This record gives sequence, C-alpha cells and structure tokens, in this order.
Amino acid sequence: MSDNTFGTLFRFTTWGESHGPAIGCVVDGTPPNIPLTEADIQGFLDRRRPGTSKFVTQRQEPDTVKILSGVFEGKTTGTPISLMIENVDQRSKDYGENSAKHRPGHADYTYQQKYGIRDHRGGGRSSARETASRVAAGAIARKVLGDGVNIRGALVQVGTETIDRAKWDWDEIDRNPFFCPDADAAAAWDPYLDAIRQDGSSVGAVVEVVASGVPAGWGAPVYGKLDSELAAALTSINAVKGVEIGAGFATARMRGEENADEMRNEGGRVVFKSNNAGGILGGISSGQDILARFAVKPTSSILIPRETVTADGENTEIVTTGRHDPCVGIRAVPVGEAMVACVLADQMLRHRGQMG
Repeated sequence: MSDNTFGTLFRFTTWGESHGPAIGCVVDGTPPNIPLTEADIQGFLDRRRPGTSKFVTQRQEPDTVKILSGVFEGKTTGTPISLMIENVDQRSKDYGENSAKHRPGHADYTYQQKYGIRDHRGGGRSSARETASRVAAGAIARKVLGDGVNIRGALVQVGTETIDRAKWDWDEIDRNPFFCPDADAAAAWDPYLDAIRQDGSSVGAVVEVVASGVPAGWGAPVYGKLDSELAAALTSINAVKGVEIGAGFATARMRGEENADEMRNEGGRVVFKSNNAGGILGGISSGQDILARFAVKPTSSILIPRETVTADGENTEIVTTGRHDPCVGIRAVPVGEAMVACVLADQMLRHRGQMG
C-alpha cells in the first residue's frame, strides 16, 4: 500500500512523525537538469514555519531542509530527490498526561481503531507537522512548472470575519501575519484572534489559491480530471473539510445563463467573460486562472475542557495542553499552494507524456 505517496508521474512520499527525530519526503519523477538548491526550497518552508507570530503555534522549529540525493552540481539528475527536515523543539511531555485519552476532533480514536497502536506525541503521523514535507515537495513542483505558472494563496476568512474583495492586494499578503490580501481585514483579525487565543479556543478559516499561467489542456477525463485531483490534494491537508472550485457551492443558486462562462474571439484568441468554472471545464484546464478554495476546521487542541473517553472506553474530560495554533488555517496557506503546485506539475508531465 502506498497511502503515504501522492501523484502519478510527479510523485512524492512523506515520512516521519511530529515528535520523531526528523521528517521529510522523497520526490520522484522530477525531470533532469532543473536547477535546484536548498535555498529554492527554504523560502517556502519559512512561510509555513511555526513560531512566526502569536497567532500560530510557538513551537520553535527552524525547518532547515537538507537535500540528501537527486541533485548534482546544483541540478536535478532525474533520480529520486530525498529531503530531510530535523525536528529540534519537541516537547513530548506535554502529551504524557493525556496519552490514554482520545482528544475530540483529532485522529486519536480512528488511528487506534485502524492500527491498534498510535503515537500520542502531538498526533504522530496525523500531526500538521507533516505538511512541512509537502511544502518542500511543492517547491520542487514549482521548479518543474517553471516561471510561467504562478501559484499564490491567501486567507480570505477567519471564523466569522471575511475580507472585502474590492480591497484585494496581493502585495499585502507579505505585510501581515495572516496571509491576508485586505489590509483593513488583517487589522481587524488581530484583536479578534487574540481574544480567541486568550479564551483558550480556536476558529476555522477559508483559504483561496489561484494558479495563473496554466495553459489549456491539462487534466484528463474521466478519472484524471484536474478539479477532482485538486479536491483530493486539498482535502488531504490536515483539518480541511471542504473544497470549492471556481464559484463552487454558489453555483447552486445561479441560473444557467449566469453560471456559463461566455466566450468571445478577440484578436484570434478565445477569452472568457467570467470564471465561474475556476479555469477547468470537463476536468481540463481552460487557460483561465485556476481558482480553488478550501475550508479548514477550528484547531482541535484547545484549553477548554471537553468530554471524551479513554482508550479503555471510560468516560472522562480532557484539556489539551501544549503549543497550538488558535487558527490552523493561517499556516495552511503555503500548504495549499504546495499541493496545487504538485497537482499541476503532475498533470503537466502527464499531458506531455500523452500529447508530446
């Protein structure tokens, strides 16, 4: 079984646990002679890294990546690229008191039921710590895609608070700790999330990812559809509970003439008058921007007591201690970008393999 592996031609396998000595991934299928250094990967890891603000977990991990194989003299060789990120700030004792209790909202109960054993230290394999490996793989996927494809993500909703799309500014994302494209919304989110954090609770979020420069033709009917693979990729991210492509669920309220993206020929080029389809028609890219949004549930680790059961089935209460994000959706932005990059790199290589 290869349930730790994602992709077809461009594929990666992640390994490691939250409180183990290291995490990492093996990326296979990367074409040779692509310039690649650790610095090409590190910048993306730094965006996901914990401890960067009071609104994310205070676990202090430098997330320094090491390339162990697959690169020679600064270029990919076409062989598997092995990446390692050491864990340096584990506090396994934070989880000792609750080792026999199932944390509500976590995978403790289901892992125990499936495997008969689980790593209680921060969730082990089910921890969002694993997503650092995905971001590293996504950095390589971006190199495969080249500069013509631009993938950017933003946080568009935190709890009940949303952005004003009329104020969308991509440059603003790097000016605040929320990856928020609306400066006014980011300013309001600061006290809102601070109050949530001080209450010992958490909130969910919505992340939007936009991929520009994707040519028409990527994706394949009927079981290799680009939108279905994006949905699978994004729902594989920890705490993600919903995915929309383009207008998504809003299309259920539209009439046919409103939803259909009308087309015109302008100067010998087909252009669309809207993008409700999110850049994908029949599972194949249309040449428009790929638009995907995903909903992230509230962080399950909170300080408010909740009812649960022990591993022996006894009723009890639990308070989750340790260092946790009041909104895990914040650091999900670079993870969402990475998964979109991996899907697109895979689809590009598959398209090339079939169509030449």
